Amino acid sequence: MPITRILRTAHRSLASFTAKRTAVTSQTDKVRIVEVGPRDGLQNEAKLLPAATKIELIDRLSETGLTTIEATSFVSAKWVPQMGDNSEVFRAIRKVPGISYPVLTPNLKGFESALAAGAKEVAVFGAASDAFSLKNVNCTAAEAIERFRPVLKAAQEHGVRVRGYVSTIVGCPYEGAIEPSAVVRVVEALHEMGCYEISLGDTIGVGTPGSMRRMLDEVTRAVPTDNLAVHCHDTYGQALSNILTSLEYGIRVVDSSVSGLGGCPYARGASGNAATEDVVYMLHGMGLQTDINLEKLIQVGRYICGELGRPSESKVNRAWKGQ
Repeated sequence: MPITRILRTAHRSLASFTAKRTAVTSQTDKVRIVEVGPRDGLQNEAKLLPAATKIELIDRLSETGLTTIEATSFVSAKWVPQMGDNSEVFRAIRKVPGISYPVLTPNLKGFESALAAGAKEVAVFGAASDAFSLKNVNCTAAEAIERFRPVLKAAQEHGVRVRGYVSTIVGCPYEGAIEPSAVVRVVEALHEMGCYEISLGDTIGVGTPGSMRRMLDEVTRAVPTDNLAVHCHDTYGQALSNILTSLEYGIRVVDSSVSGLGGCPYARGASGNAATEDVVYMLHGMGLQTDINLEKLIQVGRYICGELGRPSESKVNRAWKGQ
């Protein structure tokens, strides 16, 4: 290979590395955390909590500096007993100005119930895996997307913002590895339908920086990074690494769960979401802004883990000395 070509290649590689490093470490950069503990975290906990505890959890989270707290899910109590008190919880939480309290609505019936309770933002969820979608909602990934159209239409009519979730972005418990093209199809569909933001979920926590890059290479060519978020589970201890990888691509919205609450009922051994305390500690250590008070967040984590009778999954929470 001619020396000039080698030098050009090296220059491009260095420029790419420098751009990514600058994108991640800019002191004026800000990352928005979407706290999913009250919904995605609690829905998989075996111990059923009273509504008063959930309300207290959300109200305490509202005092930490978080600006987005996913409050509950308007699904059938038959399938998700922990969310059976959705209307009671949502109506009772203290709505702090400047904080969004989205709720999950899997269908039009759920949307109508959420609207009646006063929701201003909702979320819908799809999957990149047909097998996962069939197991979860009894239809293919494409069919699930079509079911959301009435929800998006109704939301637009009522001035309600809609966020989209895409599950199994790199791996499925039934199909194995997922092709990036399958993720792109779902992301593009949700974006075209009007979802203002699409959260990319490593549902069973099998992703690595390598598989995340392969997926993000394709997805970020299809949809602007300003419309993307990441939602990483920590089954194999890769959540923070995968979040860092996403930051390198310019993504600035991260889903996480206080004290790492959660899991996945369709994946044996799958652990919870990335712990919000750990994510915030990492971001602050990188000089990135979140406006979140870490010490207050740690105390909230200790509160809810005490109510659940279980230890925190957050390493930062367990190690924190400011007790």
